Amino acid sequence: MHRRRFLTLAALASALPLAARAAVDHAAMGHGPAPADPHAGMDHAGHHGAAPAARSAPAVALPEGAPLPALAPLANRSRQAGRFVGELVAAPARVGLAADGRSTEVWAYNGSLPGPLIEVYEGDTVEIDFVNRLPQPTTIHWHGLPVPAEQDGNPMDPVAPGERRRYRFTLPADSAGSYWYHPHPHGHTAEQVFRGLAGAFVVKSRRDPLGQLRDVPLLLSDLRLDEHAAIPPNTPADWMDGREGDYVLVNGALRPVLTLADGERVRLRVWNATSARVLRLALPGYETWRVGSDGGLIEAPRREAEIVLSPGERAEWVVTGRAQPGALVALPYRRGKMMSAEVDETLTLASLAPAARVASAPLPRRLRRIAPLPAPAVRRQIVLEENMADPKAMFTLNGRVYDMARADFVGRVGQVEEWEVVNRADMDHPFHLHGTQFQVLARHDGRGWRDEPYRAWRDVVSLPAGHAVRLRFVQALPGMRMFHCHILEHEEQGMMGQIDVRG
Repeated sequence: MHRRRFLTLAALASALPLAARAAVDHAAMGHGPAPADPHAGMDHAGHHGAAPAARSAPAVALPEGAPLPALAPLANRSRQAGRFVGELVAAPARVGLAADGRSTEVWAYNGSLPGPLIEVYEGDTVEIDFVNRLPQPTTIHWHGLPVPAEQDGNPMDPVAPGERRRYRFTLPADSAGSYWYHPHPHGHTAEQVFRGLAGAFVVKSRRDPLGQLRDVPLLLSDLRLDEHAAIPPNTPADWMDGREGDYVLVNGALRPVLTLADGERVRLRVWNATSARVLRLALPGYETWRVGSDGGLIEAPRREAEIVLSPGERAEWVVTGRAQPGALVALPYRRGKMMSAEVDETLTLASLAPAARVASAPLPRRLRRIAPLPAPAVRRQIVLEENMADPKAMFTLNGRVYDMARADFVGRVGQVEEWEVVNRADMDHPFHLHGTQFQVLARHDGRGWRDEPYRAWRDVVSLPAGHAVRLRFVQALPGMRMFHCHILEHEEQGMMGQIDVRG
C-alpha cells in the first residue's frame, strides 16, 4: 500500500471517534484503491498519492434550469445618507431543496440561502445587529473588508447561542470590491458554512468606470444531501481533503439560466464560497475580460479565457453576449486530495440563454491606478505543511497548530511587510490574511520565480503543492489578525496563525 495513504488513514483512525474508525481501518489494511498521481495532467503540480474511490451519484435530485435567482438585498433601516443599518439572524431554517418536495434543514442568515446581499458605498458607516439562534457559538467575519480587529468576527469574540451583538465599522475610500461574510468560530466554522451560512457583501464606488454595465452577482456554494434530503456531517475524508458537495449551487440554485443579450456586456461578480473546492471557471465561446479580484478592480482589463478561484477568492469578469446559447462551466481540476475523488469532469454551473441584440459601450482601457507598495521594513516566511504521522498536528503553519492565545508575529500599523508563503504540503492550500489586502509580487512553481503579470489587491492566494508566493501588505489598523488556509477543515485543525499588529 502507498505509504502516504497508509499514514493518512492511520492518523485519521487514531484521531477519530470509535464510530468512525471502522471504515478508515478497513482502508488502512489495504482494502482501498491503488496508488495514482492525483495531479496527473495538471501543469501546476507533481506529487504522487493514492487514487480514492470513484465519486458516487447524488442521493437526492434537485430541480434545475430555473432563471438565475437574484440575491435578496438586506434592508437598510437607516434613512441617513452614508449610513447602513441592518439586522442578520443566524438560525436553523427549513427550505425546499429536493425535487420531490422534501424540505431540508439549513442554517441560514435571515432564512435565506445564501444570505442577504449587503450593498453599500465607499465611506459608508455600517451597523449590523446580529442575533445568534444557532445551537453553537458563532461570529460574522467580514471577509476581506478593512474593519477594526474587534469588529472582524474573530474566534476570540464569539456570540453565544441566544445572544446578540452589534458590528460597526466605517469603510475607507478606495475600498470598492466584492467581499463576503461567513462565520469564524474556531471549531465550528466548517459546519456552519457547509450548512448554509454565507453571504455576499458589495462595496460600490460612486465613480465606477464600469457602472454602466449590468452587475450580476454569482455566489458559488457546495451542497451535499443524504438519502433523507438532510445535510450530513463531515466524513473522515472531508476532514482530510476538505469537504466538497454533490452539487455546486449558483445563488442557491442548481444550474440556473442567465439571460444575456447578443452583444450585451455584463459584469459578473463571482464568489467561491465553498469550503474546499477549487473552481477553474470558463465561458467557452464568449469574449471574457478579467476586470477585478478580491479587492476590487484591477488596473486594466485582461483577456482571460479561464479564471481559477480557490475557496474564499472572488473575481470580476466582463462577458459579452452572443446569439447562441452557452454555459458557465467548471473545468477539471486536481488539487492533490488524499482520500476522496478528484474532479475529473466538466461541471455545468449555469446556462446562458441569448436574447435580442443590444449595443454596449466599449470597455475602458484603464480601470484604476494601483500604486506598488514600497520596499518592506520586515520580511517573514510562512510554511504550510502536512504531517500525516501526527493526528494532533496534521496541518500546520511554521510547524505549529493554531493557539488563540498566541501571537505568532508582532507587526506595526503602517509598516510594509513582505511574506514568502511556501506550500511544502502535498495538496493545494489557499492562503488568506485578515485585516487588509495584499499585492502578490511573484510566484514560484517549483522551477523558479516568476513576477506576477499584473498588479491587484487580494486577500486569498492559492498555492498548489510545492509552490510559493511573495506578497506585500500594510495593516492600517491595530489588533490581532489571523492568517490561515481557507480550506475550512484545514483551518479548523490548526493551519492558522496570528499577527499582533500594534499602533
